[in-house]
Amino acid sequence: MMSLQSFTYKKLEEATNQFEEELGEGACSTVYKGILDTGNKKLIAIKRLGKMEKDCTEKEFQAEMSAIGNTDHKNLVRLLGFCNEGQHRLLVYEYMSNGSLASYLLRNPRPSWYRRTEIAFGTARGLAYLHEECSNLIIHCDIKPQNILLDDSLTARISDFGLAKLLDKDQTRTLTEVRGTRGYVAPEWLIGKKPITVKVDVYSFGILLLELICCRRKVEQDLEDEKQKVLADWAYYCYEEGKLHLLVQEDEGAMEDINRVEKILYSSWIGIILEGVE
Repeated sequence: MMSLQSFTYKKLEEATNQFEEELGEGACSTVYKGILDTGNKKLIAIKRLGKMEKDCTEKEFQAEMSAIGNTDHKNLVRLLGFCNEGQHRLLVYEYMSNGSLASYLLRNPRPSWYRRTEIAFGTARGLAYLHEECSNLIIHCDIKPQNILLDDSLTARISDFGLAKLLDKDQTRTLTEVRGTRGYVAPEWLIGKKPITVKVDVYSFGILLLELICCRRKVEQDLEDEKQKVLADWAYYCYEEGKLHLLVQEDEGAMEDINRVEKILYSSWIGIILEGVE
């Protein structure tokens, strides 16, 4: 494991001013903004685990330490340290000033087509590193816009490794359960019918690509047209009917680059439709 700094609970409590500013929360944890004063004040994000039963907290803490503690890549959020004191389990990360992709995609005006493609490629590079270049194969198991963070230069950084699975290099699958987010995990995995492979992440990335193309959520029930409510169904309809422009007709940059839109859309289908092919 790479060298990580061990923090006392008191130090992190002080850094967050008693856990005052919340950045986000998940099923087992809450993330807070903090400032480390070590001569130069440094912004950090502190993930505080413990919202659920002890087993869940310990499992997520160990999974995240084991997974990201051994990684070093520009498209992954960097773990700086931890606190493992009594019942307290906290992880200290570098701070990502531009928040999550989930909120970024819904900004007004919408992010440029160029910037969205850069985020897509950055996320893909991060996943390729996890799947092919680490000492252990790492399956993230929860790829979604909320877990893609953006740094000062809007570079995509994969975060939240609490559900990650580590495999030895000679392994390609594991039979443990997957607890990812509905809509980003194929149903067969959620009900435990398939072994977990890197295809779990490939499927999730396929859904994320659709959201990047269209700058919208995977499901939007408020839309009047039934065909458009589920993004994957709407994208497939447009592709089959030869009407790709309907996906991006309000996006001048994407309309001018419709060939790349088609290529990225096809990549998403490889993940979504072909995920079950062995």
